[in-house]
Amino acid sequence: MKRFILGRKNHIVLISAILIAAGFFCALALKNTAAADTAFIIASILGAAPIAIQAYQALRVRVVSIDLLVTIAVAGAFLIRNFEESAVVTFLFLFGAWLEQRTLTKTRSAIRELTEMAPESALKQMPDGDFREVAVEEVDAGDILLVKTGARIPVDGTVLSGEGSVSEAAITGESLPVLKGRGDKVFAGTVLDNGTIRIVADRVGEDTTFARIIELVEEAQDSKTKAERFIDRFARYYTPAVLVLGMLVLAFTRDPELAVTILVLGCPGALVIGVPVSNVAGIGNGARHGILFKGSEVISALSRVDTIVFDKTGTLTLGNPEVTEKAYFGEDIDRALVYLASVERESDHPLAGAVLDEIGDTVYRQVTDTEVIKGRGIIASVDGHRVAVGNAALMEREGVEPGTRAKTEIARFEKNGDSLVLTAVDGELKILMGVRDPVRPGAKEVLQKLKRLGVRNLVMLSGDNQGTVDAVGRELGLTEARGSMLPEDKAAYIRKLTEKGRIVAFVGDGVNDSPSLALADIGIAMGGGTDAAIETSDVVLMNSDICRLPHALGIARATAANMRQNIAIAVGVVLFLLAGVFFSEWMNMSVGMLVHEGSILAVILNAMRLLQYRLKK
Repeated sequence: MKRFILGRKNHIVLISAILIAAGFFCALALKNTAAADTAFIIASILGAAPIAIQAYQALRVRVVSIDLLVTIAVAGAFLIRNFEESAVVTFLFLFGAWLEQRTLTKTRSAIRELTEMAPESALKQMPDGDFREVAVEEVDAGDILLVKTGARIPVDGTVLSGEGSVSEAAITGESLPVLKGRGDKVFAGTVLDNGTIRIVADRVGEDTTFARIIELVEEAQDSKTKAERFIDRFARYYTPAVLVLGMLVLAFTRDPELAVTILVLGCPGALVIGVPVSNVAGIGNGARHGILFKGSEVISALSRVDTIVFDKTGTLTLGNPEVTEKAYFGEDIDRALVYLASVERESDHPLAGAVLDEIGDTVYRQVTDTEVIKGRGIIASVDGHRVAVGNAALMEREGVEPGTRAKTEIARFEKNGDSLVLTAVDGELKILMGVRDPVRPGAKEVLQKLKRLGVRNLVMLSGDNQGTVDAVGRELGLTEARGSMLPEDKAAYIRKLTEKGRIVAFVGDGVNDSPSLALADIGIAMGGGTDAAIETSDVVLMNSDICRLPHALGIARATAANMRQNIAIAVGVVLFLLAGVFFSEWMNMSVGMLVHEGSILAVILNAMRLLQYRLKK
């Protein structure tokens, strides 16, 4: 019976509205008090049934809920034969709950939109070579899939053949399509706007980036801030306190109507719902723009950030370095270049790729006894010669003394903002290359926006030489730029800032800088949707686009402000209603419930403004 009644609350709201309208018609038009009271009584009983059931269910788990206050208030109105108000109160309470659910569903639109984008089928290559449509659950890693124009890509995979434009809005929030060809990565849930491609499935089901995004947004929307947890604890004591207050008023005034009115007016509905609905809307807005907040507490912390620290490579710069200058010293340079290329081929460092591109095709030699010196470079044996490739610190460690000309060139390269790649063979400096990583387009404008949003300190940390770091710092207008820093140096610097009381956000790639990401108050990963970025940070910019960072900070601050507004609305309405009881003659149960439900809708609608938030230009 309980399930039957609770499952038909919407029908009860409609019937109650009809009965209340009939009651007022009988009372005002027909002057038939008995018929009016009958309609109000039936409406009251119908409306009170689901409310009383919910109150009972809450009491079973030792919670004094708002439903209990309303149930007692309706019972009191019955006792004093105020059937009109009891009917109106139950209707407004149920109708308000229906409106709340409708509007709350809109604030969770990010989850709904993402879920609707989830692919359901795929064209899978069978043993006979034909492609057949199967449910996406039947696709395993390693399967070959065909994706046609207009179809959703069903898994994370790698393009084997063909090319086409892919809309990655579901992953990155970026509306412009991206051209994909052989060897490129594609993500589940994205759409092939044109072209036809064959892909091999790399990750399927719950392991896909798309599934992880949905999971993270769901977890974030269900998480609670300290403010929410405080309000939950407050409501547990506040609601019984209102009940006790109503009983005291009845005992001292002997006025049942005043007592039940206070029970209705004291309901803390807007206070309880105001904070979580703001956070849900803020997280939803972020998800739409390719920004993942890993919880409501993250938004709260990010809104207070006054210092942002950036890793340089791949964050403020493109991460695609190229050789811009070079100098050779001594003889046998061709042989030294072969040794350099052979050693760099063993490395996955971004600078190694730039060096290999500069040298071009060559005959590689066998490399043995490779030793990676953290933060400095590589030492190896090539054709029986000891080859050291790295920065100036490595040369100093190896006892390589640059000549006068080499020192002059090193100083000039550093002044020009180049990262240095030095090569020594058997303790003699042979090659100097200057490698420059171009600054990301729009990075300077991003930093200016962050300053306008109130970030006082913009700092860059890098393992590059100080000259390179200073050049980038001047170009971008940074507050501070520090070079020659190892990962542990960066972590120590972050720790020092937090000990000074700064609220620090660290922006990095989520892999090499994981200690700094963990130590900062907020870790922001330029993730590109990678597992490492999602796991190690608090905020993920899914398309690795730093231009999203001001929006992330802006929506966090707007959400925090919205939350404070909702608390002010909720508390202000309760104080206004209670003042109305004692200092006016027009306040009653019906008016109180109307204002109460209006306040709940007001905080929800206020929060929904966050769904449309965009950073002002």
